[in-house]
Amino acid sequence: MESVKYSGRALKRKALDLLGQDDFDQALDELCRLPGRRVINPLFSFLCHTDQKIKWRAVTAMGVIVANLAEKDMESARVIMRRLMWMLNDESGGIGWGAPEAMAEIMACHEGLAKEYVHILVSYMREDANFLEHEILQRGVVWGVGRLAQTHPHLLQSKNAIQYLQPYFDSKDATVRGLAVWALGLLGANTSRAKLEGLLGDNDAVEIYLNRKLIVRHVKDLAEEALEELS
Repeated sequence: MESVKYSGRALKRKALDLLGQDDFDQALDELCRLPGRRVINPLFSFLCHTDQKIKWRAVTAMGVIVANLAEKDMESARVIMRRLMWMLNDESGGIGWGAPEAMAEIMACHEGLAKEYVHILVSYMREDANFLEHEILQRGVVWGVGRLAQTHPHLLQSKNAIQYLQPYFDSKDATVRGLAVWALGLLGANTSRAKLEGLLGDNDAVEIYLNRKLIVRHVKDLAEEALEELS
C-alpha cells in the first residue's frame, strides 16, 4: 500500500489518472496499492463516467480491490456490496448506473461474496423480485450475469439464471439481446438453442466489455459462438 497521504480530491485525481493510462494492467497494480477503503469512494463516482473506458475500468478496479479487501475484512466488503444494492433501490433517489456491473465484477473476483450475493444479481432479472426496467440497467445486469458465468457458472445455474435470461432475447435493445446471447452461451443453456438460432440473422452491432477491452460485435456472431459453445 502506498505510504503517500492523499486528500480526497487528490486521491480522486490520482485514481482517474490511473484509469486513463494506456497500460491499464500496470495502473491497476498501482490502484491496488492505494488505501482500499478510501479509493473505493472515487471508483463509485466513476461508475457513471461519460467516458466508457473510465467507467468500465472502474468496474474492473472495484472487483479486484474489493476482493482483496474481503480477504482481510469480509464485513467491509459486504458494506460495499450493500452500498451497490442501495444504489439500485428506488428509495436511494438515484438510478444506479454501473452498480450491477460492479457487483458482478466483485463476485467474479471473490467466490465467497459470489455465494452470498448471487441471488441478488439474479433477482434483478425476476419480475417477481427486484426486476430492473430501465434498459441501461438491464444491460448492466445481463453483462454481470455473463461476467459471473465466466468464473462461477454453477452459482448462477443454481439460481435458475438461464430461465430469467431467456426473455432478454426479445428485448428491443440490441445490446441487451447481444449480452443475453453471450451470457447464455457461457451458462451452457441447451434449452435456448432454438432462440439462439432465431438470432443468427440479427445484424445489429453492440459494444461489449470483454477481457478488459471494449469491443464491437454483431448479435448474429455472438449467437453463432453461443451455439458452438453448446455443441
